[in-house]
Amino acid sequence: MTDTLFPAAACVQFAIAPGEPDRNLDRVISLVEAYRPAAGTLLVLPEMWATGFAYDRVEELGRRTPEMLAGLQALAARFDCRLAGTLIEPADRGLPTNTLFLVGPQGVIGRQAKRRLFAFWQEERHFSPGCDPGPLATPFGPLATLICYELRFPELARQQVFAGSRLLAVSAEWPHSRLDHWLTLLRARAIENQVYVVAANGCGRTGSMTMAGHSLLIGPDGTVLADAGGEEGVVGAPLDPALVDEQRGRFFPAGERGWAGADAAKVRELDDLLAELAAIRRHGSRIAFTNGCFDILHAGHVNYLEAARRTADCLVVGLNSDSSVRALKGPGRPVNSEADRARVLAALGAVDYVVLFGEQTPLRLITAIRPEVLVKGADWAEAEIVGAAEVRAAGGRVERIALTADRSTTGLLTRIRRTSD
Repeated sequence: MTDTLFPAAACVQFAIAPGEPDRNLDRVISLVEAYRPAAGTLLVLPEMWATGFAYDRVEELGRRTPEMLAGLQALAARFDCRLAGTLIEPADRGLPTNTLFLVGPQGVIGRQAKRRLFAFWQEERHFSPGCDPGPLATPFGPLATLICYELRFPELARQQVFAGSRLLAVSAEWPHSRLDHWLTLLRARAIENQVYVVAANGCGRTGSMTMAGHSLLIGPDGTVLADAGGEEGVVGAPLDPALVDEQRGRFFPAGERGWAGADAAKVRELDDLLAELAAIRRHGSRIAFTNGCFDILHAGHVNYLEAARRTADCLVVGLNSDSSVRALKGPGRPVNSEADRARVLAALGAVDYVVLFGEQTPLRLITAIRPEVLVKGADWAEAEIVGAAEVRAAGGRVERIALTADRSTTGLLTRIRRTSD
């Protein structure tokens, strides 16, 4: 049986020296040594605490991450504490991730890659987004985490609180120009979720920017328990699970999960869809499009659609009509009607809109929708993908996604016929 809450939490605040991991690690060690945390304390560090956002050296600095983790482990062992903060995590393929590592006396306890990258700072050009919703499993119960820009996405915190978190750790490099947002959003996350919030930020001058400081520890009623102000240092306080229980005993909005969805409304006529997509684009959101028959929905379809949704802010699925499927697959298909196939697709969380088309190719839809991202299976060569040339000519891109092996409607139907013989 694990405890339900860390006994104490603290924020480590300092001015990060960009591209100088040894210097930054030494500063963390000296600050923690001076603070002398009680056993079991969770200490949260700023985002990219070891390197800052030295974009021109991401690959090189990522190779230093194991040393930084070893340094945190040694520090955790000295004080029997846990430390959490983000570092560059190299990937086997593609871009690295901006990953929050939770480190204890025995090493890494858990990790969470940043899910919402900050396009305003061009973060998506240098890092890949994470997709795990969290929370992290710890000896002191589930730990919710947010990384800087993710503070602006309340659903990320809400989902982790519903999963049992009573403490939210925020690792950030938040600029002084938006200090009022930082203070307001942190208190909002605490109040709306009735959780303790421990939020570590950088301070002082970091590269060309001045950080906001004001690392905070906030109670589940929104009371600020500790504020680091604008100077380097460590601030913290003990945590009381009874206070969380008291707040949630009155009412607990994060636990009220009545279903308010109307997924059938995702199925749209093209003209109605185009008007809504125009409104979505006005605030800069990107549209992804893919298409298919989706006759008997299986795990391969679901994996593919989730990957397609990750490429943009909204996913439109073009669905072949019954006549279109018969022309492509033969008189025995589809097994399920277009209305039923559309309804099942609409119930998937990764799908935002479904629109039917009667032609053998979706070119008419693609030229009307003008997606920023056109998605197709990796079994298609890009030169063979319908609409690829049109999307690229309009400034969009084509994404080819690997399909799940041994998962297909044709294969599924074959197995069904075999078992029925």
